[in-house]
Amino acid sequence: MTAAELKTTTQAAAEAISPEALALWHAKQGNWDAAHNIAQDIHTKMGSWIHALLHVIEGDQWNADYWFAKAGKPSHGPKEIDKLWDEIAGVVLS
Repeated sequence: MTAAELKTTTQAAAEAISPEALALWHAKQGNWDAAHNIAQDIHTKMGSWIHALLHVIEGDQWNADYWFAKAGKPSHGPKEIDKLWDEIAGVVLS
C-alpha cells in the first residue's frame, strides 16, 4: 500500500493494517482522538513521530516539539502537516 492509497482506503481495509498506519489513516480522516489513542500505545520512535504529527494537527506545538525530540526528528509546524503526514506514511508503509 502506498501513502496515496492509505489516504483513500476504506475503514474496513484500514483496520487490517499496522497500528502506525491505522493512526495515520485516522488522522487523515479527521479522527484525531482515535489517532491519538492509537499513537499513545505505540512505544517506539515511530509512535513518537506520529504522536508529534498529531499534536501539530491539534495546534499544540510545544507538545509536538516534545514528541519530535523523543522521535529524534526535527520539529515541523502547521504549514507542513500534509508533507509530514506523507513522509511518515512513506516510512510506515515501506
